[in-house]
Amino acid sequence: MEVVDIRPLLAPVLSFACAGLVFLMGRSFFWRCFWSVGAAATKLVVVMSMLPGTLKGTVYVFKLLDFTPGIGLGFRADALGMFFAVVSSTLWLITTIYAIGYMKTEHSQVRFFGFFALCVSATVGIAFAENLLTLFLFYETLTICTYPLVIHEETPEAMKAGRKYLTYTLLGGAFVLLGSVMTYDMAGTLTLSKPGILSMSSGVTSLTWLFVALVIGFGVKAAIMPLHGWLPSAMVAPTPVSALLHAVAVVKAGAFGLLRVFYNVFGVGVLRELPVVNWLAYLAVFTILAGSFVAIFQDNFKRRLAYSTISQLSYIVLGATMLTPFGATAAIAHIANQAFAKITMFFVAGAVQRTTGKTQIHELAGIGYRMPWTMAAYTVAALSFIGLPLTAGFVSKWYLSLGALEAGKWWLALVMIASSLLNAAYWLPVVYLAYFKAAPGTRLRIQEAEPMLLWPTLICAAYVIMLGLTTQVPGLPFSLAQAAVRFVFGM
Repeated sequence: MEVVDIRPLLAPVLSFACAGLVFLMGRSFFWRCFWSVGAAATKLVVVMSMLPGTLKGTVYVFKLLDFTPGIGLGFRADALGMFFAVVSSTLWLITTIYAIGYMKTEHSQVRFFGFFALCVSATVGIAFAENLLTLFLFYETLTICTYPLVIHEETPEAMKAGRKYLTYTLLGGAFVLLGSVMTYDMAGTLTLSKPGILSMSSGVTSLTWLFVALVIGFGVKAAIMPLHGWLPSAMVAPTPVSALLHAVAVVKAGAFGLLRVFYNVFGVGVLRELPVVNWLAYLAVFTILAGSFVAIFQDNFKRRLAYSTISQLSYIVLGATMLTPFGATAAIAHIANQAFAKITMFFVAGAVQRTTGKTQIHELAGIGYRMPWTMAAYTVAALSFIGLPLTAGFVSKWYLSLGALEAGKWWLALVMIASSLLNAAYWLPVVYLAYFKAAPGTRLRIQEAEPMLLWPTLICAAYVIMLGLTTQVPGLPFSLAQAAVRFVFGM
């Protein structure tokens, strides 16, 4: 049931307004913090107010304006969009609190927190976009708003990373625009309100080229190899920005866009007729394994996390290419499962850097005794990525394996096993260094991160366990993922 409601528009607009207040009043520490947290909290309240209705099958819609017949700005809060919005809004509030603690000694804080708030608005705008044009406009807004955050340090390395980031992501946006034009030509609409708007009458060749254009467009931010080059370079940004890029906004916007392409533009029926989908599955497998392999050899903490993100994001792509209910469930749920575990990792990296000055893996000997709670959170996230039962990562790998068997592609289940072994190869050595190898010539004493860095880290680690234990509990993110799957497959 569709209900006209202004809240899908209100969610991005309110935090845009809060961002403006940060720019106007942000020179005061109090007002900067007040409006930054206000932007995140207001967003979360508006989004969560729609959750009960969404779980009952209500879809909230609001049309803002039409440019031409059939092309305009529209907003729609369905189950898939709500899933992304709930995850990103929850994490954004936590990340904002962490950022206040992390950035308190940094320069240009007004600019930082202003654009930080703008990014959350763009992200939720992507989640609630009713059509490809609206999605594209917010997708490009996210690119522009993230750029000042990537170059925040203003060093030559940061500026180079920013140029690389813009080159990749603006090129990706151009492909999204091209794909949107092609979609309108073939379907006569850009709506994302249906489980597929295209048909095989457009021809296999035309549909294949359209699929390639949209996959490149969204695949840049989803960091599918070889479109991933911007992501490791962007690690020069402050840690809250890295968390933003990897867990909440940019890469998730790309992954979410791909899910919209699969389930709302093409539809499962059409994709089953396109051989190119299998090639994307092979590319996703390569990205999963290659990203993990490269991560093993990264000594810089954040670069190891970056290559892990590249690998983990392709779980979402792989699940979508299975074109089965279990695969789709895994693809959607992994948006949350990866987000909470990865942001925990980045929070740990930032807390360790701020507390001890250490940024390299080999420097972390004995850190588990010095920062016990921080490294306990790291261990929870690491075990989740490996796929330990009762964690969020296990849920993703379990449903991906079921989806592989459901699709008759048993060998993809073996990819999950190989991925878990590779995850163990680069996560567990850090655990070993932290707890089983004391730093030479040092006296171990507890020196935990300050509360504004520690508590967001622990909360996110708790979410990693909660997401692994509550898949059968109504009202939590997994319920939204299942609702989205029922819509896509007409169940």
